[in-house]
Amino acid sequence: MNTMHRSELSPWKAWLLAIRPRTLPAAVGPVLVGTALAVRDNAFTPLPAIAALVGALLIQIGANLSNDYLDYVKGADVAERTGPRRMAQSGLIALPRLRVGIAVTFALAAMVGLYLISVGGWPVLAIGLASLLSALAYTGGPWPVGYHGLGDLFVFLFFGLAAVCGTYYVQALSISPLAVAAALPVGALTVAILVVNNLRDIETDRKTGKRTLAVILGPETTRMEYVLLLVLAYTTPLLFKFAGWSSSWVLLPWASLPLAVHLVRSVYQVPGGPALNKMLAGTANLDLLFCVFFATGLVL
Repeated sequence: MNTMHRSELSPWKAWLLAIRPRTLPAAVGPVLVGTALAVRDNAFTPLPAIAALVGALLIQIGANLSNDYLDYVKGADVAERTGPRRMAQSGLIALPRLRVGIAVTFALAAMVGLYLISVGGWPVLAIGLASLLSALAYTGGPWPVGYHGLGDLFVFLFFGLAAVCGTYYVQALSISPLAVAAALPVGALTVAILVVNNLRDIETDRKTGKRTLAVILGPETTRMEYVLLLVLAYTTPLLFKFAGWSSSWVLLPWASLPLAVHLVRSVYQVPGGPALNKMLAGTANLDLLFCVFFATGLVL
């Protein structure tokens, strides 16, 4: 079967699938919001903003490659999994080559990080090291957090709070309370992507001993978690407006509400399994669309 899979895809296509392009909006959105806050505060600095974007994308790609490799090595990726094809499990990318890809990606992220450290000093070093370690510890190490129900929390912290506040910091060289508040919907929507992924994989994860939060909570409570995350995301612009932190433009993300409503309906109508793959892509699109609108509203 592996021979057949190898003949189906060219090497570049296999690597493209391995980096999981549909997950990359989760890296772009926080940088957009953090940079928008810097523009708003007259602190926008182009080179650190671009470096923050490149670094975030590299860390996301490195995490995706690591998960592909480590899930297979730990036995969590099995033939009956319902998600998109994994490169290690299907044999499309040999394990030694995948290890090289992981090392190169994180090395490039570290190089970008060195520039950002020269701009922002030790706080950037702390955030960068924590982000890299988190990406590796999600499925790696002796106690992978993604296997013990903590994946949702780590994604919220590093793809929400750390990413938005870090992007703002490398430009403004300070942390604004508004940056922390603006990170809440970004982190919530990024976690929502993970929730759909884990909801889809509940059965196979349970069989292989991968105790995601979805496995611990069960399908119905996981669906409730998804809805609550979207409620948090759409409530935050209201907080900005009625607290007097921003103009009515900050409500622009509500233009994406029809997509959010559609996704909430889908999470209860779709039984699970492969049918949730479209919803996974839809949630990633919602994440990016919300962040674009939110960033625009903050600037205006």
